[in-house]
Amino acid sequence: MLFDLARPALFALDPERAHKLTLAALKTAPLGKPAKPGALATEVSGIAFPNPLGMAAGFDKDGEVPDKLLALGFGFAEVGSITPRPQAGNPKPRLFRLVEDRAVINRMGFNNGGSAIAAERLAARQGRPGVLGINIGANKDSEDRIADYATMTRIMAPLATYLAVNISSPNTPGLRALQDESALTGLLDAVFEARGEDGPPVFLKVAPDLEPADIDAIARIAADKKLGALIVSNTTISRPKLRSHHAGEAGGLSGAPLRDLALQRIRDFRKATGGSISLVGVGGIASAEDAWARIKAGASLVQLYSAMVYEGPGLPNRITRGLTTLMRREGFASIAQAVGTE
Repeated sequence: MLFDLARPALFALDPERAHKLTLAALKTAPLGKPAKPGALATEVSGIAFPNPLGMAAGFDKDGEVPDKLLALGFGFAEVGSITPRPQAGNPKPRLFRLVEDRAVINRMGFNNGGSAIAAERLAARQGRPGVLGINIGANKDSEDRIADYATMTRIMAPLATYLAVNISSPNTPGLRALQDESALTGLLDAVFEARGEDGPPVFLKVAPDLEPADIDAIARIAADKKLGALIVSNTTISRPKLRSHHAGEAGGLSGAPLRDLALQRIRDFRKATGGSISLVGVGGIASAEDAWARIKAGASLVQLYSAMVYEGPGLPNRITRGLTTLMRREGFASIAQAVGTE
């Protein structure tokens, strides 16, 4: 109800300013308790998740409010993307609401305060309950992006429940080239060497704009390197039919128009991996039904972000309640039993 009242005022603001106000409100909100394990509890890559719904990277770029997000009902929170050095990102305006399409276009460009300040902040929360993913990236002007990922791994591995290697943002020129087979192999070798034997699981975030040969190659490498999971997927540079006057803006498209493409990519990666690698479904999830479809297509976990812009902070609890109903209605005793059963 409060979000419904506040939404017109928020939507009257520039989207980036509205986002900063939302973060500020979360910072000052009382710290609630994270979700407790229940009917939706599941395990992925040795990590116990109280429920399969997470906040995707991009909302909390600097790791300022992960515990506040967990208190909203998310089973896990992924912060970042964080780069070794601070960077301002791309010129403004760079964030656009496509209200008629319930979508967002962004070309933020890994804007963040850098690894030093984020690491200090995240170290201060150690010992608190909850699953924390840390999404790592490379600086735009880096001469050696693989070295950036290795640096970030060394810094963030001790602070993370899992590390998410983001090579799929469309807003850092050349970054997606790291999804190519030879480049990806070298990148993951560097990440695993930097992580060490006892570090957290490594998840890899991939783009939805992949050809079948790319999907097969990534699946082979993921199996060979024993990745903890593939996060499928990031925003898309494709443009389905959109109604908003912002439709022509450059950047990555997320929200409702991404739903079908992201769902298909989960199916594609489920087939390519034969179910041997856990998948995290992201893109266009705005309801329990969306999340359930992604789980039955092969996702062990799901994430959202853009839907919160339109649905507000009550969305995580609505989705988890709905997932419990759907799971029981279809006769599954756990989320794990439902994965890949469509």
